[in-house]
Amino acid sequence: MTVPRSYPFMALHFKTSTPNKLLKAFKKAIDEKRIVTWAYDGDGDFTHTTEQWKNQAWLRPKVKKDEELILTIIKPQDKNISSVIYAIYHGRFLEAMLTHCDLLFTRASATALPSTGDVVGDE
Repeated sequence: MTVPRSYPFMALHFKTSTPNKLLKAFKKAIDEKRIVTWAYDGDGDFTHTTEQWKNQAWLRPKVKKDEELILTIIKPQDKNISSVIYAIYHGRFLEAMLTHCDLLFTRASATALPSTGDVVGDE
């Protein structure tokens, strides 16, 4: 079953006065192989790299000026995103941020269901 969309908030929010620094620090940790379960592509979107979850979705970062880093979820072209994939991508990304970049944000939150900006299924 595909998760529904059209909720008032986006998927992942990281409250920080330096959102660009947070995003760069996370990418640097990937580049330096301190984070090995995430990768980012030429568009800057993140995907999980473990065999089970690889390329099942992408998290697209958006910087909200001097306030927060927001990530929305994007589905693959050939399939919709299940509730399990939605949960895995959000939970594990949050876990990686807390492990590697905890000093660069003050609060993080995730919506329980897809919302504005998320692309999880067919329109």
